[in-house]
Parts: sequence; structure tokens; C-alpha cells
Amino acid sequence: MMLSFDPYIWIYKSKAREMRMAAIARGAEGCLGRRFRCVLRFRHMILHQEKDVPQHPPAMGRRAILAGLAAAPAALATAAAETSPRKPKRPSSWAPFRLEPAQSSWTAEPEQVPATERMIDVGDGVRLWTWDTGGTGPAVVLMHAYTGSGATWAYQQPVFARAGYRVVGYSRRGHFRSDRGPEDRPGRVIDDLDAIVTQLGISRFHLVGTAAGGFNVTDYALSHPGKLISLTVASSLGGVDEPDFVATTDAILPPGWRQLPSAFRELGPSYRAANPEGVQRWVELEEHAMTGPRLLQGKANRITWDALRTVRTPAMMLTGDADLYFPPARLRAVAAHLPGCRTALIAEAGHAAFWEQPEAFNRLILDHLALSARAG
Repeated sequence: MMLSFDPYIWIYKSKAREMRMAAIARGAEGCLGRRFRCVLRFRHMILHQEKDVPQHPPAMGRRAILAGLAAAPAALATAAAETSPRKPKRPSSWAPFRLEPAQSSWTAEPEQVPATERMIDVGDGVRLWTWDTGGTGPAVVLMHAYTGSGATWAYQQPVFARAGYRVVGYSRRGHFRSDRGPEDRPGRVIDDLDAIVTQLGISRFHLVGTAAGGFNVTDYALSHPGKLISLTVASSLGGVDEPDFVATTDAILPPGWRQLPSAFRELGPSYRAANPEGVQRWVELEEHAMTGPRLLQGKANRITWDALRTVRTPAMMLTGDADLYFPPARLRAVAAHLPGCRTALIAEAGHAAFWEQPEAFNRLILDHLALSARAG
């Protein structure tokens, strides 16, 4: 009896066998893509359902087999490259305004990268607690909030370090592990910062500040523009001294605002509702952040609109859409006076975006650092 022959089925079977043999010759069958797996599944279907189809199409020629063997080294190299971990690609440009989505699940503070801790004398016998991950990459210095300290960057330290940066954090005067210093000579934050980077041998660096730490970022940029690769002002008014701006900011906060619990003032409602463990940990860090009454350190510059317009350091400003201190309208008002300032809004974040939404916060910072380095 003559067997029926369907040329289309034979072509699929032939192609499947040919691809399988070539893959085996290359030693890369474990790295087959979705398309080839689909072909193999189709081959299996044909072999088990079409009993009358010829089982032995013409064999591969000697030349085809030798070509497959010759391609083995390149195939193995390609397979290894495809399966090795890759760093996420950073964008080549920045949209006029970025809106970052919120994360809806959280983990405990990640394991930290080993860092050297030291007490650095910034003058007048005042020593500030500093940690430094070291390394040969560009330095990123982190400036904490008024309610925080150098210990509050747990979600940033390992991420930035593993991205290739030397990460430095410290506690300002009167904060966790740092000396308070003479009450009548509180000094200026940017002078302390400059003393720290000088003693660490850092000549140029990226500066990131959140909340009150952002005041020091703009102040430092005005006094030491040549030392900054980039600046980031996060969830912060930036220390702006313009009377109308200050009055508007005060007007959006109700009477008795500062007597409200700090977790309510600082953390957005979404985070408080969804992550009570994270709220508790934030409260614990805040309770240990300060070693005494509030210490006021002066600025070196009056931060006016005209002053901000002189800044040429690549700048980014970000805030959370639930930030009661620094809502999006306030961000736009400040960013409009920083030449070329990148802006971003993080969904469902309050005044502590670095803690509430670390994935979005870190993504924005790393993108900004990469773009700024290219520009420089």
C-alpha cells in the first residue's frame, strides 16, 4: 500500500531535525529560544499523530555537520552571554517629567555592603560618624533628613554600591553617633561636608539630599560648583529663601502641624496602611536619630531664584505625590529656576520617598547619575 505524503509536514519535520542536530553540535540546546522549542513541540505532535508520514527525510550532509561543529565556540560564547546577569540599561535621555509607579510589596532592609566606619574631625574638636563603601567608582554622598541620620540609607547603600559607586553617608552634628559640638559655634553643614570629602580624598562627587538634607545640596552647589558631578534634591524645598515661596509653603501646613506624630507628617498614607512593619522600623530609626534638642546650623548662601539660576551642575528634583511638605506644585516652582533640572514624581510616596518607595527612588537616582556622568 502506498503511503500518503504531505510535503508541508515533511518540511516541518526536516527543519526540526536539522535544528536539533545543529543545536546538539553547538552544545547549546539548553539555551534554545522560544521559537525553536515551539518547532520541537510541533515535531513531537507530528511524530505521534501522523503515523503514515515518512520517518526518515534525507540525512544532513557532511558539509552541514562540519559547519555546525565549526560554529560551536561562537554558539557557546553567545549562550554564556545570554545567561549571565546583566546590569539594567540606563536611559540615554530624560523625559521632561517622569512619573514613577509605586511598589506594592516591601522587604526588610537588605544586607549592607561592607563599609568602613570612622569618626572624622571636621574642626573645633567635632567628630562626625561616617561610613564609606570604598572602591574606585564615582563617589555618591548621601545627606539625610532632619528626622534621620547616616543610618537611614539601608535601601540605597547596597544598591548604589553594587551599581559601581563609592557610597558615603554620615550623620550631621547632633545626630546618630556624631558629636554635637559647641552650642555657640554650630558651624555650617556644607563646611562639615567639605571637610569630610577632603579627608576621604574625594575631589568630585554626586550629592544626594532628602528633606532638610536637600537644603545643604543647593547650598553646597552654590559654594563648590566645581566639586559636584550632579546634585539631587529629593522631597525637599531646597532651602529656598524667597519670601513668597516660604509664605506659600507655611500656608499649606495647618496650625499645630509640628505637634502631630512624625510618622503621620513624614510617611504617606499608602505606606502607613500597607506596611506597618516598615513604619515601625522607620519610627525606631527616627527615635535614635538625634542626640539632643534640634541643632540649627546656618547656610553659607542665601538661596534665591537668582542664585539657583546660576547653578550649572546637572540637577534633579523629585518628590512623592503624597508629600505634605513638598507637593508637586512646590517642586515645579523650584525646578523652574534650576537650569535644565530633571524632575520626577513618585506615586504613593510621602515625605520619605527614599524609605517608602526605594525601588522608584533608586531607579531615578541611578538614571540621573548615569546621564550626568555622560554630560560631564
